[in-house]
Amino acid sequence: MERFSGRNVLITGGGSGIGQATVHRILAEGGKVVAVDVNEDGLKKTLDRATADGTADRLTIQVLDISDEASVTTGVAAAIGGLGGLDVLVNAAGILRSSHTHETSLEFWNKLLAVNLTGTFLMTREALPALLAGGEGVVVNFSSTSASFAHPYMAAYAATKGGIQSFTHAIASEYSKQGLRAVCVAPGSIDSGMTHNPGLPADADLSLLAKLAPALGQGFAGPETVAGVIAMLASDDGAFVTGTELRIDGGTHM
Repeated sequence: MERFSGRNVLITGGGSGIGQATVHRILAEGGKVVAVDVNEDGLKKTLDRATADGTADRLTIQVLDISDEASVTTGVAAAIGGLGGLDVLVNAAGILRSSHTHETSLEFWNKLLAVNLTGTFLMTREALPALLAGGEGVVVNFSSTSASFAHPYMAAYAATKGGIQSFTHAIASEYSKQGLRAVCVAPGSIDSGMTHNPGLPADADLSLLAKLAPALGQGFAGPETVAGVIAMLASDDGAFVTGTELRIDGGTHM
């Protein structure tokens, strides 16, 4: 199956977790990909895997800090120039931090906003002209189950993800007549780097987290589970899906 043959895709967070899994899924389906991340070592691992898979000829890696406007402006322009256009933007990059809300510093709050929400905005803003030029551009953003369901100690994180969800709805409407589709995935109960160590307070009441267990399977799912859904949404199979979010959590929040 080569749903992305002839398509150019820019993926943030391509050095680890779901972003990395998405890079490999799109490459496996014939796409040409620029993977960006602030973590150069992670990107090198992504490239090594693509080399082993025989898909490295369609992958470019690039260090980029999505929370820095100058880095995004120059980085997105370079990525689009190298690809020769852009069909899909996947905003997978993000960070997860936890704290008691009454102990949350402004610096802590602003860091989450800068990476998760502002980073998604900056990447989308800079990519939009190229996405609109083709008449069938797609933006896939990352919300989270925390945007709609209570995740204790993660108020700041949840606020950024709720903002991304609303932002996605807005651009889906604004650019719909120009052929752009904008959708969100809302992962939960996924085994990725950020969920290994969410930084819970030392005195966290773990009983409050008991409900964050998936109903399906024997535990958290791998990041490739989300990558498969992203590939569907960003391909022609998702051609009638826009302005919404899809929860991927194994029934955690049924």
